[in-house]
Amino acid sequence: SSQARRSLMGDRLSMIFQDPMTALNPVRTIESQMIDIQHHEQRSRSEKRARAIDMLKRVGIPDPQSRISGHPHQFSGGMRQRICIAMALLVKPVLLIADEPTTALDATLEVQIIHLLKDLQREIGCSILFVSHHLGVVAELCDHVAVMYAGEVVEQGAVRDIFHNPAHPYTRALLECDPGRIRQRTRNLPTIPGEVPSLFGSNKGCIFRPRCPHAFDRCVQETPVEYRIGVDQLARCHMLDRGRVLVA
Repeated sequence: SSQARRSLMGDRLSMIFQDPMTALNPVRTIESQMIDIQHHEQRSRSEKRARAIDMLKRVGIPDPQSRISGHPHQFSGGMRQRICIAMALLVKPVLLIADEPTTALDATLEVQIIHLLKDLQREIGCSILFVSHHLGVVAELCDHVAVMYAGEVVEQGAVRDIFHNPAHPYTRALLECDPGRIRQRTRNLPTIPGEVPSLFGSNKGCIFRPRCPHAFDRCVQETPVEYRIGVDQLARCHMLDRGRVLVA
């Protein structure tokens, strides 16, 4: 229900959005937005303002006592993302959802934001659900990863297992396209042949089948279930149906 959702949002659950340039209200000050997000807190306005200033300081905003009175357009993209992180963590959430929070930033700012998130996670103790297409960032920040293709989780497990022992053909192909793994000079970057399928129509069979070099008849007729590989790794692929432990 909407009431249950409101009790979660801004209390146990918080979110950092992809584009810091549009995530903040452009006509309101940073102070008013950071005070409003503390609506679950039974504190005075001055106490909420003091907490907001302290959090801005922790995320690296210079001179937070005066900058808190500014509007979003007075901050750079990197500073706005830091403000968004401060707002998300201000309520001390149990779970923080970070939806590609570094996509709109340059490489230098991306590294800074990743290190900031790691430090604040250890300090506050929340879990982070990090959504990203950047494999290097996932390897740096995450402990557990779920690989999605066309809206479906095709493989999941510990980061070390997924990156060093991928079981699903899509995961393997995805890792092979990582420029960081290229060891020889080349004019062409590796890609996965074909196109992402339409999500309209029949869901029968394996969704990766049209682009998979290992596809066979069963992939056309039957949607793969999850198979366990090792201790903490699951993958949806018929190729794994050879004595593996089937997960119901």
